[in-house]
Amino acid sequence: MTDPSQDYRTPARLLHWIVALFVLLTIPAGFIMIQDGLARPVQNTLFVFHKNIGVILFLLVLLRLAYRWLRPPPPVPETLHPLQAMAARVSHVLLYTLLLVMPLAGYIRVRAGRFPIEGLDALGIGTLVPRSEALANAAKALHFYGAYAIAALIAIHIGAALLHGLILRDGVFARMWPPLARRR
Repeated sequence: MTDPSQDYRTPARLLHWIVALFVLLTIPAGFIMIQDGLARPVQNTLFVFHKNIGVILFLLVLLRLAYRWLRPPPPVPETLHPLQAMAARVSHVLLYTLLLVMPLAGYIRVRAGRFPIEGLDALGIGTLVPRSEALANAAKALHFYGAYAIAALIAIHIGAALLHGLILRDGVFARMWPPLARRR
């Protein structure tokens, strides 16, 4: 078991699980909304949900990174094999990168294509990119392939969490679960 002082604090845990929930809702919505033959009202609802949750996710990830900078995460347990520690570091860097790139690519795709982002539009926040089919198409491709990359990384992340929580029972999973820290 890991030392409880090496657990993540409650704000880090809450941000992790809120982002996880939103991502796990957004990915299937994104894959479903682009299917041919889907009823237009359902498709429109999924597009609105996906775009607006993407904006919220981007802001939450920025908040997570700011919190992480102000309150660095606890060190990796010494009991973790060095290759596992390196894999964890690399996978986290890739996840954070994709958690920033995906909403930005989605934003550029939507705004360059002159589509609305209802939440931003309601707040009077205009577009920050020019209208451009080429830019919209490039962002669309990045967003499309990034979706597969982030889905794969999340599957690996969940698999590693389950390995540590259910099989190894080495305390690594308990550093982030439950969402509210037992102390602090």
